[in-house]
Amino acid sequence: MITRFLLQNMDKRGGIFLAILLGLAVLVPLSNLFLPASSPFHVPTSTMSLWGKYLCYALLAVSLDLVWGYCGILSLGHGAFFALGGYAMGLYLMRQIGSRGVYGNPILPDFMVFLNWQELPWYWWGFSSFPFAMLMVLAVPGLLAFVFGWFAFRSRVTGVYLSIITQALTYALLLAFFRNDMGFGGNNGLTDFKDILGFNIQAQTTRAALFSMTCVMLAAGFLIARGIVVSKLGKVVIAIRDAESRTRFLGYRVDRFKLFVFTVSACMAGVAGALYVPQVGIINPSEFAPANSIETVIWVAVGGRGSLVGAALGAVVVNWAKTVFTSGFMAPYWLFALGGLFVVVTLFLPKGILGTAEALWARRRKSAPTPAAEPAPAE
Repeated sequence: MITRFLLQNMDKRGGIFLAILLGLAVLVPLSNLFLPASSPFHVPTSTMSLWGKYLCYALLAVSLDLVWGYCGILSLGHGAFFALGGYAMGLYLMRQIGSRGVYGNPILPDFMVFLNWQELPWYWWGFSSFPFAMLMVLAVPGLLAFVFGWFAFRSRVTGVYLSIITQALTYALLLAFFRNDMGFGGNNGLTDFKDILGFNIQAQTTRAALFSMTCVMLAAGFLIARGIVVSKLGKVVIAIRDAESRTRFLGYRVDRFKLFVFTVSACMAGVAGALYVPQVGIINPSEFAPANSIETVIWVAVGGRGSLVGAALGAVVVNWAKTVFTSGFMAPYWLFALGGLFVVVTLFLPKGILGTAEALWARRRKSAPTPAAEPAPAE
């Protein structure tokens, strides 16, 4: 029933987006595993992992677009939910190291042995189990978003005030996770991962599986977000974005709708962080930096706010450009270029890349001359 509802309400660009993702999930790993390195169609493992990271960012951008593009909540703290999901995955991966660490302790991670910890903290318990870790990937960001949203939305905090509070939230977490006595590795974070589900995390087949899983989860995240925005609930959410006071006067509990969407978005961001960590190989407090959350807003604005597909496109395009421009003489000027891009998009391309391209295409089709009908043959 849910599948039929989604298919009936899927637009053309959404269908193309899903087809591309599913194609990438199959073709890229096959190219990496079965084609020789000399083949022009071979995708190197490093390139596959890099684009897997881009797709994790795309899922984060889709989660932000759900609350900003459709509910009008400009969150400058979504990087916190991303990082918390990453830390939940990192705890599981650290527990899989066992006695293979530098100090050979089967229970304590290396950084705890170095700091003379005597026992594993209680909040590490259970992370040797993959299902428990995956539950925490959803529960920790979701619970934080729920508690934060419960107080913020019931207090009717909106606009720039809400944005500042979300930014303060992620900055507070940044300072907390930098502390060695928190038990999360301090400023070095968690790294030196060995296995995931018993498979070598550096193996080519594992990297291919992680890439495919990222594509699948991005498609799933898109479908969840799409299902929300095209439903009756989504109509109310859009009404809240456009006229919150009027929606409240009509009798809707605005705070509950905002809380639901904000919590779902945080869970999606946590999944993105969990997929990001095994592909990058490290998670540290720098992921909580407010600048990361602000950069996510730029991805969504560049791609096209309120389109979901545009948010994912913006994340991939901007991060690809970042990889290109930060590897040469342009590296010191990247942040200036990123800020300039945001200003240009805001002033001249308010609909983003995708929205502007669709508008130009529609205008071109409208202005194209229609062929004259041929006269009917005389009898």
